[in-house]
Amino acid sequence: MHFSIPLMTTPAPSPVPQTLLEAPLARGPGAAPMQRQLHHRFKEAILDGHLAPGSRLPGSRALAEELSISRNTVTAAYDLLAAEGYVQPDRQGTRVATLSRPSPSQGKRNAPAAPAIAHRLTRIQACAPPAEGNAALRPGVPALSHFPLAAWRRAIDRAIRNAGPSALGYGDPPGEPALRASIARHLGIARGVRCEPDQVVITEGAQEALSLCVRLLTNAGDTAWIEDPGYRGAKAAMRTGDLRMVPMRVDADGLIADESDWESQPPRLIYTTPSHQYPAGAVLTVARRLELIAKVQHHGTWIIEDDYDSEFRHAGEPIGAMQGLVRQAPVLYVGTFSKTMFPSLRLGFLVLPETLAAQMRTPLDDMLRGGHRYEQLALAEFIESGQFSRHLGRMRRLYRDRQHALREALTRHMPMTHVIEGGYCGLHLTVRLPACYPDRDIADAARKHGMAPAPLSSFALQPMPEDNGLVLGYGNTSAELFEPLVRLLAKLIRGAKV
Repeated sequence: MHFSIPLMTTPAPSPVPQTLLEAPLARGPGAAPMQRQLHHRFKEAILDGHLAPGSRLPGSRALAEELSISRNTVTAAYDLLAAEGYVQPDRQGTRVATLSRPSPSQGKRNAPAAPAIAHRLTRIQACAPPAEGNAALRPGVPALSHFPLAAWRRAIDRAIRNAGPSALGYGDPPGEPALRASIARHLGIARGVRCEPDQVVITEGAQEALSLCVRLLTNAGDTAWIEDPGYRGAKAAMRTGDLRMVPMRVDADGLIADESDWESQPPRLIYTTPSHQYPAGAVLTVARRLELIAKVQHHGTWIIEDDYDSEFRHAGEPIGAMQGLVRQAPVLYVGTFSKTMFPSLRLGFLVLPETLAAQMRTPLDDMLRGGHRYEQLALAEFIESGQFSRHLGRMRRLYRDRQHALREALTRHMPMTHVIEGGYCGLHLTVRLPACYPDRDIADAARKHGMAPAPLSSFALQPMPEDNGLVLGYGNTSAELFEPLVRLLAKLIRGAKV
C-alpha cells in the first residue's frame, strides 16, 4: 500500500516523504503488532529528519481509515510517541517535537569524534580468537561428557524444592552460607587451607575473584608481580586496575624473586600459581614459599595464590596450599569450580585472610549482589553428599590416563627437538619448541584442522626466545585421538619452520 501522510497547512509543515509508509504494514502470523510497526515507522522518520520539527501528524481517524486498521491502534502508537518525547500533542493535533539528532559519521569529512575507550584497554594484547568448545587439545576444558549430569540435575531439583521462591531474591552478597561452609570444610581437608566460612567469598569464577583482589587491595599505579609466562586472566585483572605489572620469570622451582627485585620494584601484589604453575607446570618449592611469605610480611605486600588445577594431581599426594603454611599469612586464596565441575557453572571463590575478612565485609556488601542461589545451594549439597569427592576421584584417574597417552604420543610422533613440561598435575602439557618453529603460526594452522593448542608465547608479558611452544589440553580430548592428532600436529610444525 502506498500512502503519504496528509498535513495541516498551519504552521507550514515540512513535506512528508512518500517513503514513510510506502511499504504496507505486515499482517498475518509472525508479524509484529500493528501498533509497534506504526510506532517504529514514525520514530525512524523523525530521527532520520524526514519528518521535520513542527510537522503535524495526520488525525488518528483519517490515518486508521487510510491504513484499514483500528483507530485505537493509531492512538496507542501516537500515545507511545508522545510518552517518549518524539511528538507533542496540543489542541490542534499532534506535532513532531524539536530534537537534536546525532550526525551520521560515515561519509562525512568533519564527522564528530567517537568517544574514547579506556586507555588501559589499549594495553591488552591480542590473542587467538576463541576456539570451538569441543576443539581438540584445547587447554582448560574438562571432560564435559564425563560429568555426572543426572546427579547434578537432582541436586538442582532438591535446591529448588527446598528453598522455594525465597531463593529467587537477592542473597547474602558474599554468597550462600551453606556453600561457604562447605567450601571451608573441603579446603581444610583437601588443600590444608586455614579458614572459617566467613572468610570465603563466592564469585563468578576465578576471574571475578582476581578482579576483586585488585579492587580491594590496590590503587592505580601500584606495582604487581606476575609470573611470566603466566595466566592471561590475571594480567587482564591487573590491567583493568591500572597496575604496573612486573613480569617475574619462572623456573623448575616456580617464581623467581631476588633481593634486587624487592629493592628496586617492591610490589603491592604478587600473583602466583604455586601448586601447578600455569602454563609451565612447575611447583613452587617450600623454601621459596616460606621466603616469599617472609618477604611480603616485611614489605606489607599481599599474595594472590591461584590454586590452579591443584585438585588433579596424578602422582603422589596433593601438594598443600601455600595459604596454610603460616598462620595469619597475607595470602588471598583463589579457586574455581570451572575445571572440577564445568565452566558454565561460573562459580569460584576467594578466601580472605582472617585479618582482612572483617574489614572487607562492608565494602563487599556494597560491591556484590548475591546471585546463582539455586546453583550455590545445589553445589553445597553436592559437596556435602560426597558426590563432589567421588567425581574428583573419577576425573583424576581419567586425566592421569589421558596425560600418559598424550606423553606417549608426543614421544613417538614428535621428531623435532622438544621439551615436555607440565609436571604430573592438571589438564594440560606444555611442549617447548625451538624458535625456528613459530608457535603462533602453528596454532593458527592447527585451528583449521579442528585443534586448538595455545601458543606458549601468548602467555608471556615479555616473551623470551625460550617462550616458544604449544600448550596442549587433554582434559576434553579422548585418549584414542592423541596419536593421529599428534602426527598431524607434527606435520604442521614441520610446515611452519622458518
